[in-house]
Amino acid sequence: MRALTDVETQTLFSKLANYTGRSLNQLIAPTTSNGETDEDRYVFRLHESRVYYVRLSLANLATSIARENLLSLGTCLGKFTKTGKFRLHITALDVIAPHARYKIWVKPNGEMPFLYGGNIVKAHVGRWSEDCPEHQGVVVLGMDDTPLGFGVTARSTAEARKMDPTGIVTFRQGDVGEYLREEDTLFVT
Repeated sequence: MRALTDVETQTLFSKLANYTGRSLNQLIAPTTSNGETDEDRYVFRLHESRVYYVRLSLANLATSIARENLLSLGTCLGKFTKTGKFRLHITALDVIAPHARYKIWVKPNGEMPFLYGGNIVKAHVGRWSEDCPEHQGVVVLGMDDTPLGFGVTARSTAEARKMDPTGIVTFRQGDVGEYLREEDTLFVT
């Protein structure tokens, strides 16, 4: 497990900033109000091709474990592909959902089609964040504010209001149904 290089860090932060916006700073250096030490801050670490979001104190303890014996540590955000691009995993949802800049809420009749791997159509949208541009990362929530996944907008908010009910509003990137659909390959190294 090692720290990310500058190129890897830039690739990771550009992907995360697509979903979180300016609140990415809170992931990197959270505000300390109760006297937390420097050891309690979170860092990004690379193990094989996967990026983990882990407390610094745990990352320092993990250096005593041999690389071939260490399977994972912290929250897996995603992995780097062979071409150097970063792909977010559904396990990153718990990290990016509280900091999401744009959100889209899905009606109860649209939750199951989304959780089975489908895109979100306009008829299933309960509400969405105002002024969301096209091709922007969004977090998909149920009407009870439960994070269901994340995706990329197909149209801006203004254009999506004028679409017909069967038009695709958001392309699915990841959903919590992946825990069941891909349980055999999700955590394979």
